[in-house]
Amino acid sequence: MSCSGSLGYGGATCLSNVHHTKKQQQPLRNSFMGTKSVAVMKGWRGKDGNSNTFKRVGVVQCRGLGDFVGGDLVWLDIDRWLSDVEEHKALAIYPPHEGGYEGRYLSRLIRQGYYFLDLSARGLGDPETTLTKIHPVYPPHVGKQPIARWYYPPEVDYRLEALPPNAKGLVVWILEAKVLSKAELQFLALLPTLRPNVRVIAECGNWRKFMWKPLKEIAGLTTTEEA
Repeated sequence: MSCSGSLGYGGATCLSNVHHTKKQQQPLRNSFMGTKSVAVMKGWRGKDGNSNTFKRVGVVQCRGLGDFVGGDLVWLDIDRWLSDVEEHKALAIYPPHEGGYEGRYLSRLIRQGYYFLDLSARGLGDPETTLTKIHPVYPPHVGKQPIARWYYPPEVDYRLEALPPNAKGLVVWILEAKVLSKAELQFLALLPTLRPNVRVIAECGNWRKFMWKPLKEIAGLTTTEEA
């Protein structure tokens, strides 16, 4: 058998051996891409080797209208959302992990005349002091500047005084509220009682679809039956 060589990276290569190897691998490729490849691609063969018995992996099932047209386009619960905001005044929401759904409900509150205060629970400190009292803030000194202390007005009271006359109220939207303690959630649930024009929306976790519950129920102030 004649062998034609080619010099490349790593030394000489015999081209005839390469073609001979490809001919041996050709039946394996044809058997994989044949009629039985559907069963192999979807799962594993059974112990008996029968291709009819295999386990399906990653089967997607549509369970509702939102799976066909998108959950962000289905607004069948907007009226219930607005009524629950007015009734409970403090809600714990659970948006999907991919995000974006909560913007539909936020924009509807804006149309009702509410103004928003967006805060992150990480670094919020004591919610009672930050939202309703004059609180100190330590700016970063970068290791070379003297340690200073600045005082800020109450976040909620300051914005309530700055609301226009036609505003319906102020919505305090707390991001990542799942890191707050139970006592801090209880204060947020009682904040609309202390400030009647304030509504509280706290993102307490994630779920497969956008859902909400009264914040008093999540904080343990009321039972499920009372809520």
